[in-house]
Amino acid sequence: MRYIPTRDEAFALLKEYNHSNSLIKHALSVEGVMRYMARKRGQDEEKWGIIGLVHDLDYERYPQQHCQKTKEILEERGWPEDYIRAIMSHGWGLVTDVEPQHEMEKVLYAIDELTGLVTAVALVRPSKSVLDMKVKSVSKKWKDKSFAAGVDREVIANGAQMLGMELKDLFEDVIMGMREVAKEISLAGNGADSV
Repeated sequence: MRYIPTRDEAFALLKEYNHSNSLIKHALSVEGVMRYMARKRGQDEEKWGIIGLVHDLDYERYPQQHCQKTKEILEERGWPEDYIRAIMSHGWGLVTDVEPQHEMEKVLYAIDELTGLVTAVALVRPSKSVLDMKVKSVSKKWKDKSFAAGVDREVIANGAQMLGMELKDLFEDVIMGMREVAKEISLAGNGADSV
């Protein structure tokens, strides 16, 4: 019987390799969106979520070996090959040559950078929240290339194209997924207690 990691194991592993609050929040954002997208598409929410949670496992310690080191770490722990392949594929064209093939891989590739943009948009809003965020707010900031300039918009656009999605629909899915983890990622806003 093959080993299937649990969410608790994945989160413990994430925290073993990452101490940066922002990287952990990014991991939780991607996990939230992956779970939302899996449910919406009738896929395995737990699997998609775990892959989202550990996709940047090696980034804090080994930024120069991003994805490659994650592969080593997960192989040593006996993680399933399809989990590892999906994680490798999110770095396609940047740090790996593993092209996203499966739906889950394409979703991870498309939403990874986008969660960063949505976070940046939330932080400049008066509410500091994703709970009241509209797609048009993200669309507006998307067009402003100097806003969140580190976000690779080309990767997001390519990902949307791979999925056959309009950008605005992808923006909406990412906002909805991040709403589900708004408290954990500190984007529930000023009135977080009333949510």
